[in-house]
Amino acid sequence: MTRAAENTASGSAADGNERYRRRSARVLLVDDSGRILLFRMLRASGRPDLGHYWITPGGGVDGGESLREAAVRELREETGLAVAPEDLGPRVAVTSGHADLGWARGLFRDDFFLHRTAAYEIDTSGFQVVERDHVTGHRWWTLDELRSTDETVYPLGLASLLADLLAGRIPDAPVRLPWHH
Repeated sequence: MTRAAENTASGSAADGNERYRRRSARVLLVDDSGRILLFRMLRASGRPDLGHYWITPGGGVDGGESLREAAVRELREETGLAVAPEDLGPRVAVTSGHADLGWARGLFRDDFFLHRTAAYEIDTSGFQVVERDHVTGHRWWTLDELRSTDETVYPLGLASLLADLLAGRIPDAPVRLPWHH
């Protein structure tokens, strides 16, 4: 999820590239029934009239963290699932582009890891204040639901990517997805 502007991290921990204003490590968390977990986010805190979107667990990479370390930390904080960095699934996708989120603007990059787990009760007690202010719910989505929804889901192209992943087609290199801002 979104971290405070002062917690922005360059890409140096992950790829030696410091040109990003913000790096995020996100997780495509898929249960044993092939459903993916998504969080429902307000576009603006306290403004449900501005709408919402759905997004995967994950968030900002803190200074000194690798992408894997950030992904497993975010997964634990946001869902209660504790995974060792070496047990996290493969990095399967990346998206990047310019954004102005108010608290930060510039070039952003999100890296996505796939992780399979047994279905479990999501524990959001580790949410940070900004997450408690923006997240209004969560649910496990089937591939058919994801394909047929009229709601906004990030990353763009998630349904096609998930279909490939569920079919066992894991990319050799992360797939580049379209930027959403």
